[in-house]
Amino acid sequence: MGSVVKQIGRLTMNNSMLFVCDIQEKFRNNIQHFDAMVENTSRLLKAFHILGMPVVCTEQYPKGLGHIVPELELEKYGIKPVAKTQFSMCVPEVVAALKKQGATNVVLCGIEGHVCVQQTTLQLLEDSGVSVHLVADAVSSRSMTDRLLALQRMRDSGAFVTTTEAVVLGLAGGSSNPNFKDLQKIIMEPSADTGLLQ
Repeated sequence: MGSVVKQIGRLTMNNSMLFVCDIQEKFRNNIQHFDAMVENTSRLLKAFHILGMPVVCTEQYPKGLGHIVPELELEKYGIKPVAKTQFSMCVPEVVAALKKQGATNVVLCGIEGHVCVQQTTLQLLEDSGVSVHLVADAVSSRSMTDRLLALQRMRDSGAFVTTTEAVVLGLAGGSSNPNFKDLQKIIMEPSADTGLLQ
């Protein structure tokens, strides 16, 4: 009888990429804890940049909903968002980028948790066989109820729920990482509070 290998979802620099979902200007006044979520997402972007790791970013119908918020400084990182109209991030350009990188882990953040983030998670788990790591303090919705139940739903479906700091330090692997001091600066202060424990 063959043994079953349990997915534990260990992140490494060689097997992971970051998906940033639809953090657009139009949503700023409607999403719970928006500014804190943006701050935490910025930390993830900095860490992936320092480590030279791949990032993809999408915009939902940018013609009507505007572009990614300037605080994320995508141009500085050389990231060009992919426009989409379907809810899931798994449009052909994003799927192609995932295959090209050969990543087995997707670190996922953005909005809205119960719509685009959830549909991306389910499609990734079903179609591509990658592990999905939901950064709970960098995922939000207009309603905290929708947000919390979406995180539970995605965990029930097999996604790993994690935090900004856990991702950054998980990728570092230890203080022997040559970039550790730069990564340490990112998480010197605790991640911004996004109301998960209220």
